[in-house]
Parts: sequence; structure tokens; C-alpha cells
Amino acid sequence: MPNIDQLKVKLFADGADLKSMLALYRDPKIKGFTTNPTLMNKVGITDYESFAKEVLAAIPDHPLSFEVFADDLPSMLAQAKMIASWGPNVNVKIPITNTKGEFTGPIIKKLAGAGVQLNITAIMTLEQVKDVAENLSPETPAIVSVFAGRIADTGLDPMPIMRECVKILENLPKAELLWASPRELLNIIQADEVGCHIITATPDVLGKLKLLEKDLTEFSLETVQMFYNDAEAAGYTINIA
Repeated sequence: MPNIDQLKVKLFADGADLKSMLALYRDPKIKGFTTNPTLMNKVGITDYESFAKEVLAAIPDHPLSFEVFADDLPSMLAQAKMIASWGPNVNVKIPITNTKGEFTGPIIKKLAGAGVQLNITAIMTLEQVKDVAENLSPETPAIVSVFAGRIADTGLDPMPIMRECVKILENLPKAELLWASPRELLNIIQADEVGCHIITATPDVLGKLKLLEKDLTEFSLETVQMFYNDAEAAGYTINIA
């Protein structure tokens, strides 16, 4: 089991709570941040642009991904250009399709060709990764976000898929594969093992990094102690007389 310093995969934090983001920004292990409209809505953000600019002012030197939310390609393109103008460390998130299932390749190609740093999101198949790769520019940095956690939610092992994704992107030197939607600390180890460049994780998953190299006998005893303490605190009794 590697320790945190042996991991090659870059750790990004996924969320939209500014206080949490700033705390993680002070952690040298965290190399970037991702968010999305769902996370922003969940914490009650109502002004998308103001929030994004507040985050960018506070975190000016780490990659930050902000997503378009229009649903037709021309409007998505216009939003992407505006979001890109907010800062040099912005990666504009473009979903792989709109809600009608229309592939966003045409705008990915235009934006990448214009030098806009992208984060292509909501990807779940090898065919989608191949389609994205065909529309990226080898000169423009891009993140390709494959939702390995959601793939695993369907009962499929994401590891072979992610290994193949690494191969697909080999000829794009500035494209980075991101393992999205991890569910547990093990996923960070798996992302590192298959050669993912980045994994983005919520603070609760990142908080488990301290468990790397944890002695399992000690962990077992701590678990027994937890059960005992909680039973005592609840005042549980069993009449064995």
C-alpha cells in the first residue's frame, strides 16, 4: 500500500462549499478543484458567476473547473467562452452530450482549437473517450473526466475501462485523464495504479487519506472500542439474570 507521497495521481477536490475549498487550498496535496451545477445548487448558491469569480479570486493558482449549463450547442459555446474569460486557471466543463443526447464534439473542437482549456465531463464509455480525443487539440490542455464511480455503481469494474482510456489519450500530450465520482479511498489507489493523471474527490473521501498505511489490528481495536462506547452512551442493557 503506497503512502500519500508515493502517489503519482494528482488529487483534486470536488465540491462547492467555499469554506471547505479554502481549507483544502491550504493543503499542499490538493492540486486543483472541480465543481458542477448540482454541487453548487446543493449548497444553496444562487448566483453562479459571482460564486465562480469569488472562488477564482481566492484560488488564483490552481486549476478550477466550472461547467456550462446551456442545453443547445451555440449557447453552450457562448457560455464556454465567457467562463474561460474569468481566469487563466479555468477549465471549462463541457458535458459529453446535451440532454437530447447530441454529441458536443463540434464545440469541443472549436474551443480546443481556440486554446480554451476544457474539462469534458459525464463520460462513461470508451467510445465517448475516443470521440472526445478526435476533437481535442494536441496543443491545448484538456481534462477528460470519466465517471468511474458511476460505472462501478452499475456493477462493472471500471479498472479495465480506465486503463484503456489512458491508452486512447496517449497521443494527446496535454490531455489528462480524470477519475471522477470516487466512492472510497481505494479508488484513489486504483486511479494511481491504472495511470490516471487526476482524481477528483469530495472532502469526505479526501479526509480518509490519513488512513493510508493504517495498522489493521489497531483499526480493529478502535472499531471494537467505538461499538462499546456507543452502547455505553446509549445506556443499553440486556437482562441476563
